[in-house]
Amino acid sequence: MEIEKTNRMNALFECYATLLTDKQMNYMELYYADDFSLGEIAEEYGVSRQAVYDNIRRTETILENYERKLHILSDYIMRSEILDQMEQMLKEDCYTKEELLTQIDQLKKIDEE
Repeated sequence: MEIEKTNRMNALFECYATLLTDKQMNYMELYYADDFSLGEIAEEYGVSRQAVYDNIRRTETILENYERKLHILSDYIMRSEILDQMEQMLKEDCYTKEELLTQIDQLKKIDEE
């Protein structure tokens, strides 16, 4: 399993878990957070490995669709980056009032979109 995909799925899961069914939440948490294999999940729930695989793939698609429509994760990442830049500017004491106002405007635009 790719680490980037795992990290993304875990982040999307944190954002949108409450929109999933209990079974979807359980399968995703076991597979991505707890690193269970498909076979282990199938055994735990008394279903086929293929059923677990299909459910996880469908849930991945659902999570990506939520993100495409709601942008919660991408907005969070953008906000974090802007705040980190602002913090760095303040720590280094190398900023102008206009630069800080530009950063604030960028934060406002994220919320407007």
